[in-house]
Amino acid sequence: MKKFYISLLGSALLSIVVLGWLIDAFSQQTQTPHDEFSLQSQMINGFSKHLGSVATSERANYVKQLANDFNVKLDYKPNETLALPPSLILQMHTQSGLILEDQQGFYMLYSNEVLSPYHLTMRLEKGLETDQRNDIILTLLFYAGLCIFMGFIIAPLAKRLTVLNEAAKKFAAGNVQARIKVSHFTYIKDVELTFNRMASQIEKLVAENKLMASSLSHDIRTPIACLRFGLDAALDTSDEKKVKQYLSRMENDLDHMESMLKSYLAFATLEKNANQLTYSQTNLSHYLEDLLAQLAPKIETSKLKIQLNSSNDLVCADLHWLARAITNLIGNACDFAKAHIYVSAKRDEHYLYITVEDDGPGISPENFNNVFSPFFREESHRNRADKSYGLGLAIVAKVADWHHGNVSVSKSSQLGGACFTLKIGQHHDS
Repeated sequence: MKKFYISLLGSALLSIVVLGWLIDAFSQQTQTPHDEFSLQSQMINGFSKHLGSVATSERANYVKQLANDFNVKLDYKPNETLALPPSLILQMHTQSGLILEDQQGFYMLYSNEVLSPYHLTMRLEKGLETDQRNDIILTLLFYAGLCIFMGFIIAPLAKRLTVLNEAAKKFAAGNVQARIKVSHFTYIKDVELTFNRMASQIEKLVAENKLMASSLSHDIRTPIACLRFGLDAALDTSDEKKVKQYLSRMENDLDHMESMLKSYLAFATLEKNANQLTYSQTNLSHYLEDLLAQLAPKIETSKLKIQLNSSNDLVCADLHWLARAITNLIGNACDFAKAHIYVSAKRDEHYLYITVEDDGPGISPENFNNVFSPFFREESHRNRADKSYGLGLAIVAKVADWHHGNVSVSKSSQLGGACFTLKIGQHHDS
């Protein structure tokens, strides 16, 4: 929008200056007082010649007679009555005389060697209707030109606003894929890019909500069916021991449902944290060592060997959410690794790279892109990670996105299993 404001203000100023200069030049060429009063200038010159042949003492009466005979306002006065600078006094002695303007209109002063130290003053009659008509024409030309200049600026803006309005109508009608094709020749590029980002975010949220509703309705059927079976079985039996067994199973099913609902609701409210990140700096190697120390019980329980290879660079990120993403990746590796996990970390000028590799079954190449989608789990992995609900890697992807980075998966070249690479932006000075 700043570009639009500058262009609008610059065009307005330029158009006013250019139009004012053109109209002023036109006015000076067509309406100069000397050209307009050339006839009166000839008359006053003629009067002065006649006065040259009249005695000085009789010139005042002769001027009155000329005024009556020619029906003009003509006076004969001494030069000392004039309060004019020397430059204007000299101009009064030129062939065309000196033309001045007062509240009543124009008047001409003329003198020469014959008349000195006196001068003639003649009131000049100017056509008021012509002046008013010319002023109106010039005013209309000025505003018309200004409108044309501004039209060249406003027209592209109106066109882009129409494009924005049409895209907004399509989006409101349910087409969440409606986007604006951004043009380089637009004043509202920031607005268009913001609209596209907003539309993409809303489309993503709508898709996630649909997927969450679908996944929840699908995954919750099993524990509900188990609860129904346990309840019916408990009601049909009179054996107290079996009733307690059924109730114990039902309690486990309820715990499973509660855990599932908590995970789904936590993921549904995860996006609000995107604008609440708190950046801070830390030593990368020490940071990862502390995370592995926290995960040591799970690693030891799984009887796994984990190797860390990290630089001592300073990194800048929201350390809470970065830790959540890294522990999700390492926890995922612990669920599927056979014996070894390898973690490496380094950074360059713009990004921090964290890689987690394992010697487990890996991810099928056709699922490399799907594995970060919410609620997605490979069929071969479902029984081994029942409590993840397919949200762990989706949270990693969100954390990476919040930090202007991404996460990807491939096959580990040294361990043969999955290799996850988390890329975190380092735009803040560190």
